[in-house]
Amino acid sequence: MAVLGVAFLHLQGNLFHPELSWLHRFLQHSSYWSGVDLFFAISGFVIGRSLLPPMLEHQHHLRNQLRTIWAFWIRRVWRLLPSAWLWLMLILVASIFFNESGVFGTPHANAMAALAGMLNIANARGFGGAFFQYENGASFVYWSLSLEEQFYFLLPILALCLRKRIGALMIVLFLIQLFLVRTPLLMSFRNGAIALGVLLSIAESGIAYRVANPSWLLHLGGMRWIVPLMLFGLLSVLASPDLQNWRWRISAIAVVSATLVWLASYDSDYLFPTGRFKQALVWVGVRSYAIYLIHIPAYYFIREAAFRLGIQIANADFAHTALLFMAAVAVMTALADLNYRVIERPLRRYGRSLANRCLNRNTPPIVLPTPLHPS
Repeated sequence: MAVLGVAFLHLQGNLFHPELSWLHRFLQHSSYWSGVDLFFAISGFVIGRSLLPPMLEHQHHLRNQLRTIWAFWIRRVWRLLPSAWLWLMLILVASIFFNESGVFGTPHANAMAALAGMLNIANARGFGGAFFQYENGASFVYWSLSLEEQFYFLLPILALCLRKRIGALMIVLFLIQLFLVRTPLLMSFRNGAIALGVLLSIAESGIAYRVANPSWLLHLGGMRWIVPLMLFGLLSVLASPDLQNWRWRISAIAVVSATLVWLASYDSDYLFPTGRFKQALVWVGVRSYAIYLIHIPAYYFIREAAFRLGIQIANADFAHTALLFMAAVAVMTALADLNYRVIERPLRRYGRSLANRCLNRNTPPIVLPTPLHPS
C-alpha cells in the first residue's frame, strides 16, 4: 500500500503533465507521500525486532555483539545496495543515451545524484538544496533510502552503547520532533516513524503488546476493512496540501503509520482478509523495494518513448493518457519482477549466508564484567 501510494503520487509531473486536471484536483485534498513514512515505520519495526534481541542477549559479550552488528550490516549491504546502485547507473546511462526529450535531466545532475546516493547523503543533497536550487536528477527518491541506510548504520552502534536504554532514546527522538519547525532540510531527516517502529519492536515482547491484541477486528465480518482503510485514508488526508501548515502533521503521520504496522505485526489478517486481493498486495509488497527504485525511470522511459512517437503529454487526450499509464505500469511491473528474481532474491540469500558464516565463527567471546551490586 505504501509503494502504490508513492507511485500514484509521482504520476503527476513525472508521467503526466503537472496540470492534468483530474489528477491535480484529486491531489489537492489527498496526497500519498506519507507512504514513505509508512516505509520508515516498517523499517524501524523489522530492523528493531531482528537486531535488538540478539544485541541484548549478548550484552555482556562484546565480541558477540560486534559479530551481530557486522552480520547485520552484511545482510543490509547485500539486500539494498546492488539494486540501488544498478538503477543509479542505469538512470545515468539513460540520461546520456536515451534522452532526446531531456526528461531524465542532464548527465551531470544524474552523476552528482548517483554519487550522493552511493554515499548515502541523497537526503541532504535533495531536500537540502537540489529540490529548490539546482537540478536533482532522476533518482530523487533515493533521499529516503539514504535516511534509512543512515538509520541502519547508527542503530547498532546506539544499541551497543545504550543497551536497554535504546527505547528511551527512541522516545526522546519522537518527542523532540513534536517541537521542530519542519524546514525542507529537517523533512529529509525526519525519523519519528522510524523511532516508533523501533519502540513497537521493543514492546512486542511485553505483556501490554499481547493484551492490546486487536482480535476483535476478526469479529467485524465484512466491516473489518473499515479500520485499516480509515487509517490509510487518514494518512492521505494528513499529507494533503490542505494541512501543510499544521505543525503536528508529520508526527501525526508517524503515529498513524506505526498504528498500521502494529495491526500488521500480529500477522493475523487484521489489515486485509486472506484472498486474491491480499495475495496481489503481497506480490506487490515483496517487490516494493524494486518498484520504489524503478517507478520514476519507468515513467521517464515511457515519456521519452512517447516523445519519439510524437505524443505530447501536455496535450494528451484521455486515450493517450490511459495508454501512457498502462505502458508505464507494464514496464514498471516487469522490471520490478525481473529485479527481484535476478538481483534481490539471490543476493539477499548470499548476504544471509555470509552473515551466518560471520556469526558462526568459533572464537571465544569477550565477557564484559557485570557491575557489582552496591552492597
